[in-house]
Amino acid sequence: MQPIHELLLLLVLLTDFWVLGASRLSSTIRAASVQGALLAALPLALFPEPSFHTVGLALGTLVVKAFVIPSFLSRAIREAAVRREIEPLLGFTASLALGAIAVRLSFAIAPRLRLPGPSTGMLVPVALSTVIIGLLVLTTRNKAVIQVVGYLLLENGVYVFGLSQAARVPFLVELGVLLDVFVAVFIMGIVVFHINREFDSLDSERLTELRE
Repeated sequence: MQPIHELLLLLVLLTDFWVLGASRLSSTIRAASVQGALLAALPLALFPEPSFHTVGLALGTLVVKAFVIPSFLSRAIREAAVRREIEPLLGFTASLALGAIAVRLSFAIAPRLRLPGPSTGMLVPVALSTVIIGLLVLTTRNKAVIQVVGYLLLENGVYVFGLSQAARVPFLVELGVLLDVFVAVFIMGIVVFHINREFDSLDSERLTELRE
């Protein structure tokens, strides 16, 4: 029977592709929320013996990644009255194809990395895949809200990689990462709101029209 943490990691990969293939902003945010819930369950699956460290990390991840940040982004798109990514720089089919290539490369590269500690199975390949797909979303989407989601995917990949070395990373450092992400998305949300209010668009390409 497949270990529960590997099933969770497989579902994390599927949510990466959900983001790549979604044109509706609400669907993209929902995918990020589902991925946040999966990431919250990962520490408990990897370290079945309960401890303050793992329970605290799981609860913090669940609150911030699955509820607070998606709620904030959902409110941002309601205020901005936008619904879809109309003309991405790279089409959705091509994005999915590049995502599949990223996953293949990640699974090929991960075994070559010399990491301390015991074998981490799918953790490192999934982490690399999620980072690359996050960068792909950041660079190929025009809507600022989806770019924020791309940033979240990138950070989620870093988080998954951190779990492979959880025994070596202090709890306060991991909690600080969650706080940094929340603050960063909060600031980006404010910027998105003001861009839309002033220019009636969330398309990041419109920023090139600004003049002093």
